[in-house]
Amino acid sequence: MSTTKKSTEQVPFLERPIVRTILPIAGFVIICVLFAFLTDGRLFQPKNISLLLSQSYMLLISAIGVFMVMTMGGLDFSQGSMLGVASIVVCYLSHYNMVLAALGGVVTGGLIGLINGYFNVKRKITSFIVTICTMYLFRGVCAYATTNSPVYAVSDISKYNTLPFMLTFTVIIFVVAYLVFTYTGLGARLKAIGAGETAARFAGIRVETTKILVFVAAGCITGLAAFVNAIKVGSVTSTAGNQLETQIMIALVLGGMPVNGGAKVRFYNIILGVMTYKVLSSGLVMLMMPTQLQQLILGIIFLIEVAIFSDRKTGMIVK
Repeated sequence: MSTTKKSTEQVPFLERPIVRTILPIAGFVIICVLFAFLTDGRLFQPKNISLLLSQSYMLLISAIGVFMVMTMGGLDFSQGSMLGVASIVVCYLSHYNMVLAALGGVVTGGLIGLINGYFNVKRKITSFIVTICTMYLFRGVCAYATTNSPVYAVSDISKYNTLPFMLTFTVIIFVVAYLVFTYTGLGARLKAIGAGETAARFAGIRVETTKILVFVAAGCITGLAAFVNAIKVGSVTSTAGNQLETQIMIALVLGGMPVNGGAKVRFYNIILGVMTYKVLSSGLVMLMMPTQLQQLILGIIFLIEVAIFSDRKTGMIVK
């Protein structure tokens, strides 16, 4: 009894598991209440909630792939340019068949993910450096493909841009990802790799194969997000997916996602983080704040989040 009490007292308040679980949820509630007050309840009117959801589908889906990469201790900054290139493929193929368009986006994202995984695993280049390089590479590809004009999807693609279709599509992807992550060995393997690759190898996990497959899977999931983006926008320009990787990173951290992965990762970090980010950004827009001020506020909040949950010894988030 005394030993347990002593060990509890020695754990800093912010490092206690219950505190780390409650804080992101409390942050979401506080933000919702704050902007409900500041906007006189307009933010949570039915039409605005519907708009908030429509702006969240692409971010929710693409965040799943980054979530898996981060669970095993990696980072992926190529998501924005990956989505841009995949959206071009989706728009082009939509003139032939919508199923083919969705498959084309998935394959395109998977191939880019394979490139990321190859250089990270086989060439031993850190995921941060690899994905920064591919971010600029495929941003250039996206700009080149849209130099003369935007790439337009088939004219009637907007008929799929409905609440029932988009919500059902997103929910199916989430349910499948949740079941695979939670009820197969994948989630445990990714957490083990995030906690320590050497120990994971001794435990019999095929670390290199798993990491490559996860990068490919993350790309495929972003391909599905590109399909959603094409439906919503109807065309692709050189700015497609711009700053998406930053939005995903901020959203996941706001949801309690440990940047260094490991055993403390929880699947609900995705939904909680994305909804927190979207409520915050939508609330700032509704208050008619300038874009520069919005970016400043988001940056300050992100910095505070990192400062509070940073491991002073490693410099990494340890939620």
